[in-house]
Amino acid sequence: MKRLAGIAVCSLFAVLLPAQTAPIRKPVETPTPDYRDLKFPPLREVKIPDIPTFTLANGIKLYLLENHELPLVGGFALVHTGSLFDPPSKVGLAEIMGSVMRTGGTKSKTGDQIDEEVENIAASVESGVSPSNGKVSFGCLRENTTEILNIFKDVLTAPEFRQEKIDLVKNRMRGEIARRNDDASGIAGREFLRRVYGPNSPYGQQTEYADLDNIQRADLVDFYKRFYFPANTVIAIQGDFDSADMKSKIENLFADWKVQQPPAPPLPKVTAKPAPGVFVADKSDVTQTFFNVGHLAGDLRDKNYPALEVMSDILGGGFSSRLFKKVRTQLGYAYNISSDWEANFDYPGVFLVSGSTKSSTTIETIQAIEQEIENIRTSEVTDDELKTAKDTALNSFVFNFDSPGKTLGRVVTYDYYGYPKDFIFQYQKAVSAVTKEDVLRVAKEYLRPKDLTIVAVGNTKEFDKPLNTLGTVTAIDLTIPEPKKPEIPVNAETMANGKALLARSQRSVGGIDKLAMIRDATEIADVDLQAGGTTIKARQTNMSLFPNQFRQLQQMPFGLVTVYSDGTAGWIIGPQGQMPMAPQVIDQVRMEIFRNFFSILLSDRDPNRTVVAATATKVEISDRDGHSVIMEMDLDGRPIKQQYLMSGSKVEETYSDWRDVNGIKMPFHIAIQQAGQKFADVTVREWKLNTGLKPEELGKRP
Repeated sequence: MKRLAGIAVCSLFAVLLPAQTAPIRKPVETPTPDYRDLKFPPLREVKIPDIPTFTLANGIKLYLLENHELPLVGGFALVHTGSLFDPPSKVGLAEIMGSVMRTGGTKSKTGDQIDEEVENIAASVESGVSPSNGKVSFGCLRENTTEILNIFKDVLTAPEFRQEKIDLVKNRMRGEIARRNDDASGIAGREFLRRVYGPNSPYGQQTEYADLDNIQRADLVDFYKRFYFPANTVIAIQGDFDSADMKSKIENLFADWKVQQPPAPPLPKVTAKPAPGVFVADKSDVTQTFFNVGHLAGDLRDKNYPALEVMSDILGGGFSSRLFKKVRTQLGYAYNISSDWEANFDYPGVFLVSGSTKSSTTIETIQAIEQEIENIRTSEVTDDELKTAKDTALNSFVFNFDSPGKTLGRVVTYDYYGYPKDFIFQYQKAVSAVTKEDVLRVAKEYLRPKDLTIVAVGNTKEFDKPLNTLGTVTAIDLTIPEPKKPEIPVNAETMANGKALLARSQRSVGGIDKLAMIRDATEIADVDLQAGGTTIKARQTNMSLFPNQFRQLQQMPFGLVTVYSDGTAGWIIGPQGQMPMAPQVIDQVRMEIFRNFFSILLSDRDPNRTVVAATATKVEISDRDGHSVIMEMDLDGRPIKQQYLMSGSKVEETYSDWRDVNGIKMPFHIAIQQAGQKFADVTVREWKLNTGLKPEELGKRP
């Protein structure tokens, strides 16, 4: 205790005694280093390992690359095919086939069984088709190599193309068609390629509902048989294995695959001519204009490709590029703008400047782009610009080979497309040798201002100047051709039978007199929505004032969303603000109003509607606006199901849990499927009929 006390006293004296004052030294100022003075050692030379290559007895070309860093094995098969071989009336065939090769399973296992097997061992087997190749890939732990190779082989050589999986992919693609005009940026990219390559060219075509209707299982089988054979296939594998052992496994595994076909034909030639002009898609629900400006370019074999890459990077390749500095930094017109010389391995790519700007600066932005293109054609770039662009290309070179998988993929790709093995090194040396004179020369020779195709997607009413300031203007028609509906004959007999079936349905729920008395209806329900594999719970209040007013309150996890429409216009208000209802949403609302429980049952009283019998228990109800619903009834006439198309996908609603509401039998449970998958489950808490809803109340904004 005395020792502690002594320490405490000493500490107190140290606090009380004045400290010795030492002279204050002024810190020595060191200059801030300039990043331009930083010195880096030269990049290490990239060396590609020797990759053993074999041609098997049946014609398969096999590449093997050992890599013992991790206990993993992965690989892929490349097949000389592609969606560019789609028949003109069946665009999308190769995409469907490439997907269903895997999901449709094989002769011995369904796709779902394969899913379970590979998921249980943290492996993967996937398939797909790109414009110029087909691919089946796999990955697994070393100890599962034999099992996964067997599945990989079956998917590649014995796909079954089960019909339910074909239907699933087609329904997904129908949904994509229906939504393709939702994204303004996507429209700009799609329509640019259609103009540059030609809309009737395989390089510019797009899938329509009619294409999907034309594609049958036999078409998938025929496409597969034509292109998937050993001599048309390359297999590449890398990972933790012994090459001699792996070669033996592949030889034995594929020994019974002896299919022969004539060599695959060359890809269709690009015959498009320049398509100069301004092509505009009017989209009133956006506040920015998305643009694509450019023309047809070349392929990677062009000896001037390295200089074109450097030129393109100087023009719009990054934060230091001319377009970025001019259009974003100086003028403040755009947040994002870039340019690229997109060369392909086996067919011409495009020169492209893309980005977006405020509607009110659309014309000025495109004029600034045109001026920068002209500038780079008329005077040499600076030393700093040249150095930055070349360093960008050369310093990123190492990332082409930063993993064994990338190394193998690059070597196989060059061989697949007929390029020399050292192509990437030739490119590297050529970039190093590019001069300012080269950049000016290729800019003058390859950039063609008079051939520029300009595609703009935006609200034309808010553009700063007339579009024809830029040149000849052509409007882009964004209309999506409607899907073909099953033909049900409309004649006196089917109409009489249809009305009789509908009358029976009216009687089953309470009678036509009670139905005709309904002026308004309110439905309060709990809804489980399926989205991205998760369930989202919502509370909905749907208010209908007949014949055409609709208001919905939807309490979502992120807040309240209020929707209103009178059938011709509308608005949406949510946590992120309010917006006018987009045309495609209005179309959906019109469909909702058309097929409302009460409206659909009273269709025989609407002169704009047609009711015909499809079968003994089904009626098709349609109107002059193109809406159509198939309503199915049970033997007592009670409506138990509705089938219709929404956003291009088939929707099926099934009704159950019928209860009496003011003398009318109403469903209190609705199960909804879209594109063959569960979409929503609706449990009605309460129906309210004839509560006196007024138009001004429904249309009042919160």
